[in-house]
Amino acid sequence: MAAIKSLCVFCGASDAVDPAYRAAAAALGTLMAAAGIELVFGGGQIGLMGLLSRAVAQGGGKVFGVIPRHLHRAEIGARPVLGTVQVVETMHERKALMFARSDAIAVLPGGFGTLDETFEVLTWKQLGLHDKPIVLVDIAGYWAPLLRQIEHVVETGFAPPSSRALLRVVNRVDDVLPVLASLPEPRVAPPDRFSS
Repeated sequence: MAAIKSLCVFCGASDAVDPAYRAAAAALGTLMAAAGIELVFGGGQIGLMGLLSRAVAQGGGKVFGVIPRHLHRAEIGARPVLGTVQVVETMHERKALMFARSDAIAVLPGGFGTLDETFEVLTWKQLGLHDKPIVLVDIAGYWAPLLRQIEHVVETGFAPPSSRALLRVVNRVDDVLPVLASLPEPRVAPPDRFSS
């Protein structure tokens, strides 16, 4: 059984999205706070990121954000900062620190940045650099096209069938924490593997 104390959540920074995605972000934050699981995220106070972090903070949970300096004005600006936000210089530093700080990863709906973050940790897992759990939260079928593409990659021989097990898929935020708790304890990756 995995003991998840901190969860990295990848999600979008847009406010102009389906209310179901917004509700899912807030609900996951509430569940994390109630379970005493620290949120590790991209640090922004807009879109799903903002809803998620506010729900964790409002529930009395811990929030740790990581934001590159060049995004600070756009994604935080004069908005109140919840919990701790660490400013880094590059997107690579942001992703490495988010990964290093968390025990597992959950992926809510998001855009190109969310895809980038997700595929980086999936690639690291495929290469055997870590075995932290990755849970894709397919709210209202948002990730269905991506899941079809992953299946296509496997079927055409660009990834082995074992790649299907790199991530778990759930359809409701209520299932995220129980699925994570049911998985084996992940190995601890040497920190120097993610230092660049």
